[in-house]
Amino acid sequence: MGAYRNPFPTVDIIIETAGGIVLIERKNSPHGWAIPGGFQDWGESVETCARREAQEETGLTVTLRELFYVYSHPDRDPRHHTVTTVFIASADGSPIAADDAAAAGVFTAGALPSPLAFDHAQILDDYFRYRD
Repeated sequence: MGAYRNPFPTVDIIIETAGGIVLIERKNSPHGWAIPGGFQDWGESVETCARREAQEETGLTVTLRELFYVYSHPDRDPRHHTVTTVFIASADGSPIAADDAAAAGVFTAGALPSPLAFDHAQILDDYFRYRD
């Protein structure tokens, strides 16, 4: 019998601001543009994790508006199996890249940067269809 393994819990936060949604360019592998987010810490709720990750990566204080969806395909992160809880949030101000973000920007459905990391193209496609 092999070692018992669990997926890693993560969060992603689709941050709505004036002019579009916030994405970050990752400093670390896998490179590309991504929805702000990260790994949930021990003893931390997913809601607290979402607010912390948004602040750490973008400098924005977010208000969580709704739970969007949970994505759990085993291949969604090339490093290991993760399960992400995706929130839709709002924030005022302009994002500033920090922590493991090399850059941050505000984008619209028709002008997304490339490449997108992980399964974030699918998440954003789902989000923009949901918002239409």
